[in-house]
Amino acid sequence: MDSTGDVVDGSYCGAMTSLPGLVGSSDTPPAPSLSPSRANDFAQCPLLFRFRVLDRLPEPPSAAAARGTLVHRVLETLFDHPAAERGLSTAVSAVPEAWEHMLERRPELHSLVPTSELDSWFAQAAALLGTYFTLEDPFRLSPSQRELKLEFQLPEGPLLKGVVDRIDVAPNGAVRVVDYKTGKAPRAGYGDSAAFQMRFYAVLLWRTQGTLPSVLQLMYLGDGQVLRNSPTTDDLAATEQRIARTWSAITDAARSGSWRPRRSPLCGWCAHQAHCPEFGGTPPDLDSADVRRATGIAV
Repeated sequence: MDSTGDVVDGSYCGAMTSLPGLVGSSDTPPAPSLSPSRANDFAQCPLLFRFRVLDRLPEPPSAAAARGTLVHRVLETLFDHPAAERGLSTAVSAVPEAWEHMLERRPELHSLVPTSELDSWFAQAAALLGTYFTLEDPFRLSPSQRELKLEFQLPEGPLLKGVVDRIDVAPNGAVRVVDYKTGKAPRAGYGDSAAFQMRFYAVLLWRTQGTLPSVLQLMYLGDGQVLRNSPTTDDLAATEQRIARTWSAITDAARSGSWRPRRSPLCGWCAHQAHCPEFGGTPPDLDSADVRRATGIAV
């Protein structure tokens, strides 16, 4: 993807047309399924995938992840306001209410931010929102969809699932897929997981709606960088093949019981070192019912 500067794009501004019928069926079976995050987990470390998907080991709440969810929530609800009211002050004033909403749904987040540190916590979120407003003008946008859930049954594979932050549809029908990131843009050579996530979303749109997105746009609020890519059908076919290969590797691991750890600099952020052989740990006994639930493989 190519880096850009200011991304106020007139072709997606003003009144938007709708992209109909994008919500996935509620009748689709819950498992086995695969999201871009879990596919990236397997690519990073098959044992991490096992810990998260099969063993479902608990992970302590992350301050960075919670802050990201908070900012996403504010940006999602910002477009509920009339266009003239979508200023930075509206976004910043919504932060405390969005945080209370998160606490209601996940009480364990109370332990992340002591009351005495809330002002600092909210200021960090406000700074990220401030960066967003340097990148585009929400007054000029009317998103077609926000927090859009998509599902597609991969032939001879899992149910692919994803949640897209925002879909913009221009008057000429061009579709832009937008994802907010509250960290910094990756260094050269380290952005594959985010790029794959966006192509995964594009595959879901392509297969469920026959829509080829014109632009896949990643907005990094940590440093104000924007990465864009215009995929082709060949790109999406290649991504679908990569997803299929990943699922094949997952099912091979399920049949063999070999979920190999893959040591990398990312291990320092892993919550499961106590169970990882690379750090002297022992994985828990794996229940065959959990394997079948997650992969459809009977062992």
